[in-house]
Amino acid sequence: MTDPISELRADRQRAGELADPHAGLCTLATVDEHGAPHVRTLVLRDLHDRLALFLNATSPKQRQLNSGQAAICVYLASLQRQYRLSCNIEPIAVQIVQDSWQMRPDAPKRMDWYYVQGRVQSSNVTDRQTLLGELDAMNLTTPLAAPPEAVGYWLNPHFVERLDLAQDNGVHDRVAWSLDDRRWTQTTLVP
Repeated sequence: MTDPISELRADRQRAGELADPHAGLCTLATVDEHGAPHVRTLVLRDLHDRLALFLNATSPKQRQLNSGQAAICVYLASLQRQYRLSCNIEPIAVQIVQDSWQMRPDAPKRMDWYYVQGRVQSSNVTDRQTLLGELDAMNLTTPLAAPPEAVGYWLNPHFVERLDLAQDNGVHDRVAWSLDDRRWTQTTLVP
């Protein structure tokens, strides 16, 4: 039986080799406390043989993830494939978050501290110049460590759907997998 997560990993690796700018990204969908949907693009990590998302706890998406559920979409333009995953989420241990945070580029690290010391993520700022000026004015310790607000979540998919648009006959190939008792069941869907 096909493991859809292994297929997703292989496709992401292949897309990366093709310099697909989407290979390391996903779109996260959540619902706020008023039932309004929200989507945003995040880095999708492969860590310890699992899928993971990292974020700052000051972000509105943190509250939206309190449900313990998340949906993500991965679109690999170079392969013309889309994956949609419904997942249960679980917090990643603090030490793993701290270690992974060190691999981030400098600008996102500074932004994490800015959220804590300056302005909460998604809050208003006068203009971009003000934002950049405030970032430059921050005094940060060296070596820089992750703030306590740096958090991560393991994605535990229980439903995966793949849509393959690259079919010679023009009829998209659409399959879905459901996880039941740690075993994936595959179904073909009408595209």
